[in-house]
Amino acid sequence: MPKSYETIVFISLFITKTIGMMKVLLEIPDNKAQSIMDVLHSISYIKTTSLTESKAKLLKEIKQAVDEITVIRTGKKKARNAEDFLNEL
Repeated sequence: MPKSYETIVFISLFITKTIGMMKVLLEIPDNKAQSIMDVLHSISYIKTTSLTESKAKLLKEIKQAVDEITVIRTGKKKARNAEDFLNEL
């Protein structure tokens, strides 16, 4: 397991062939990760894949961006002008 603030694990749960599969993203504290991974590995129809720290960071940043877009669309936050944004870069 990677040493980080939290271990992030993807779980693919195969429901049925007709329905497909559901993917679940779990954020687990490092001190609890190994025990939950042991349980998940013991279930034959669950496939787990641990993420690298860089991929976990990327997913977290994408989630933050999507959350911000959602807040803007609901009108709780105002969008920035694209020209102002580019000028900051």
